[in-house]
Amino acid sequence: MVCTLYHTDEAQIKGIIPGENGLSISYKELLAAKELLDIPDKASLKEIKTLYYQQIRKWHPDRCPEDERTCREMSGKINAAYEIISEYCSNYLYSFSDEVIREYMSDEDWWFERFGSDPVWRQKK
Repeated sequence: MVCTLYHTDEAQIKGIIPGENGLSISYKELLAAKELLDIPDKASLKEIKTLYYQQIRKWHPDRCPEDERTCREMSGKINAAYEIISEYCSNYLYSFSDEVIREYMSDEDWWFERFGSDPVWRQKK
């Protein structure tokens, strides 16, 4: 499932952030976390996790060429950003409308929906 992070203003995410569903994330915090982890506007949970691992690997104090204090600060920021994004995505209101599902259907599903599963070459009895 894709977690969409492309809301253009805070009014569009009312009901998700802040306060409702137990969340206390501000719109600015969400955007800062998205930028820190370099997440595109639309990303799957797997892609978000991969981007997090890339950033944390880059800034981990044992691997980072910068001074240890800077690396620890960045690691902390990256962990906090991932926590914000994870909390947002776990409480995201997913849409299961027909048009959204069709947008993400596989090529095979698209083909079978339009032409059916009966091959053209099969002899009809």
